[in-house]
Amino acid sequence: MTVIGAGNIAAAHIDAITRSPEAHLVGIASRTPAKAHALAGRHGVRAFDSVAMAVADPETDIVAVCTPSGAHLDPALLAIAAGKHVVIEKPLEVTTARAVQIIEAAERAGVALATIFMSRFADANVFVKRAVAEGQLGPLIQGNAFVPWYRDQAYYDSGAWRGTKLMDGGGALMNQAIHQVDLLLWVLGPVEEVFAYAGTLAHERIEVEDTLVASLRFKNGALGQLSAATSLWPGRPKVLQVHGEHGFASVEDDVLVDWRTRSGGDAERTSVIASYGGAATGGSSDPMAISFENHRRQYHDFFEALDEGRPPAIDGREGLRSLQLIEAVYRSAAERQPVKVAAAD
Repeated sequence: MTVIGAGNIAAAHIDAITRSPEAHLVGIASRTPAKAHALAGRHGVRAFDSVAMAVADPETDIVAVCTPSGAHLDPALLAIAAGKHVVIEKPLEVTTARAVQIIEAAERAGVALATIFMSRFADANVFVKRAVAEGQLGPLIQGNAFVPWYRDQAYYDSGAWRGTKLMDGGGALMNQAIHQVDLLLWVLGPVEEVFAYAGTLAHERIEVEDTLVASLRFKNGALGQLSAATSLWPGRPKVLQVHGEHGFASVEDDVLVDWRTRSGGDAERTSVIASYGGAATGGSSDPMAISFENHRRQYHDFFEALDEGRPPAIDGREGLRSLQLIEAVYRSAAERQPVKVAAAD
């Protein structure tokens, strides 16, 4: 495998790859060759002076795209054209139109494409997904996702691309809360309509929102709340809440913190929380405090998918769903009116 990008998120992918017995890290490329050489030197692998050189390398059969969000398209298309399988850090791209270009190119070339949404591989989230599918919570009433995070001004000032519409595509919702958006869609199903407000309330010199709230109406009739922020000092854990007619589940930083059902008592609640609780490692105030274990699990699924000849669990079209919802949320905030969400392909 070769990693394209040498920033913070590349570290997560390199960690996952080097801890995976199925994989071998070949090298690193970056739009800034000096960064690629420095990072490659730390890991004892090759540094490529260009993306084109990296994707042409015969030892590389999988490319991980870890560039800024708005710079995913070009390296992904180069890798696909070279016949490489591709893993892309979330979001797939910053617009659905650009994401569809990647998806359709991969489908035409017959290569595998995965979008990183590693929270789906956390034990607590897998448990909640299964419980909902099995009807343990009863008919769904409400699903909430809260990301009350904090990033200081230095975070945005650390890179010229940060906080720009061109490279970030959006702010707290697109970059920090998209994992919770994906979980909402995965657990509760498609959203039909949204109404949102957004603002830049605590930062300077950025083009995107640092605070956003939205109301959701799911296609199954359930309602929902979505809150995304990088403005809320000192930063609190991200939360997923699922309310059904017969039960409730709450997950913080991918750890189960509450579970209740009408049919189960305190013993059941204690047992379930003991099984899916634990120590959280979240990024509420520090983006590098996030555990990389679930990246490794998603890579394991990707490697298994290649061996078994099946699509990866989170392929390009799965990655497109969160973008479609986010675009509807941004449009609602801009127009100050409810917006229908585009149907998933």
